[in-house]
Amino acid sequence: MAILYNEGTTLAERVDACLDDEFAHEAVERAQDVFYDKRNAVVDELPNWEDMRHAARAIRNRVNKNLDYYVAEFARNAQAAGAHVHFAPTAEDALCEILDVFEEAHASTCVKSKSMMSEEIGMNEVLEEAGMEVVETDCAEAILQTAKDHPSHIVVPALHLDREAIARMFHDELGYAGSSVPEDITRFLRVHLREKFLAAEVGVRGCNFAVASTGSTTLVTNEGNGRMVDTLPATQIVLVGIDRIVPDLESLDLMTSLLVRSAVGSKLTAYFTVDCGPAADDEGDGARDVHIIMIDNGRSDILGTEFAAIERCIRCGACLNICPVYRHITGHGYGSIYPGPMGIVMTCCLEGYDKVDKLPYACSLCSACTSNCPMDIPLHDLIRQHRVNMVAQGYAGPIERRAFETAGHVLSSRPLYDVATKVAARGMKPFAHNGQSLGPSTAWIPVLGAWTRNRDFNRLADERFRDWFKKHEKEQGNAPEKGEDAR
Repeated sequence: MAILYNEGTTLAERVDACLDDEFAHEAVERAQDVFYDKRNAVVDELPNWEDMRHAARAIRNRVNKNLDYYVAEFARNAQAAGAHVHFAPTAEDALCEILDVFEEAHASTCVKSKSMMSEEIGMNEVLEEAGMEVVETDCAEAILQTAKDHPSHIVVPALHLDREAIARMFHDELGYAGSSVPEDITRFLRVHLREKFLAAEVGVRGCNFAVASTGSTTLVTNEGNGRMVDTLPATQIVLVGIDRIVPDLESLDLMTSLLVRSAVGSKLTAYFTVDCGPAADDEGDGARDVHIIMIDNGRSDILGTEFAAIERCIRCGACLNICPVYRHITGHGYGSIYPGPMGIVMTCCLEGYDKVDKLPYACSLCSACTSNCPMDIPLHDLIRQHRVNMVAQGYAGPIERRAFETAGHVLSSRPLYDVATKVAARGMKPFAHNGQSLGPSTAWIPVLGAWTRNRDFNRLADERFRDWFKKHEKEQGNAPEKGEDAR
């Protein structure tokens, strides 16, 4: 799998690096504010938004509970429309199928539209190692490919790069001689990519939704490159995750309405494409040979677990656009092509706890992601469940385990709690800044320093409320009788 990158680094190391990147941090803040406000505006126009969410949840649950039926129905109808359907249980199987298509087509060049699935299986790297030319044609993906970088957001993957750096990079790598004005960079890319589109032998794209009743694949995008990819090359490869299936066109309408509003805060996207098989002999545009690769890659294994709800995800990025943790550590802090709350859940499910370090702890459990999710996925509950599983399976370190065991004993014992709070209040006082809170000067203290290095930590008060209340009762002459609990 190619879900994780920067392997060998810890979550803490990645977070520290991202916190130092002021531009990326500010760019994420601006994007979150814009997307969230736009999303709320178009959602507020729909008085039945919650009904739409519940209907969509029911549809996705029905499909996931009967996934074998809907996969078979989609494959049957896609084949009837003239497409070749391949089944790939793993990422390796999918890559073999892709290489076979290139070999059969005697092809060595391809153009791509944006596809998270291709990122997930590491397609570009494998094709390039086999001597193929792979050209990303989405503007942001073209930037990332040139920079040899990874996406930091599902919808706007090059969010973390500034225009000046992009202009310099295109100058150094592609001979760009223009300014850093986005319109100038876009015009250059159009000219640069035009010859790539016309020369490509294979087009590769993802699929937002696959319609079981018609065998259709859909593409939702705000750039015209998607239609160039799926009409100009003679051979077409469509990568379809088995979790992308909807039963019929009516369901597709509902899902698309939720997707577009949640992803970019719009009622419609610039391009919404529905493809059904190869072009007919009397049609001038369209691929003549269409290969649909149905990819599992661990998805069916999730369905029988407590994390099955994540299979409802439509990759809109709404959870990223409201997440306070993502706001601060940005996409690269997660070390996964799937960042944010949904990324935590998916990455842990697909990769396993032994590879994700402390990823489930990159969450405040505030539940804002759950409220914002159009598919009503309880993301914060799923993340918490990952934490529970990691502790139960022994992934918590010995120091951490002992610390929480000790805390459990103290918090469950009245005498121990009384002693601990009194001692802690006195112990914290010498280290407090202005007598009020612990700050960066205490960053050397193990465990505590991870918090106070970047935040203030209020110290315990000299007088506990319980003691104050008892004294107050005594002064008022209402002290409880001996042996009676204070109210």
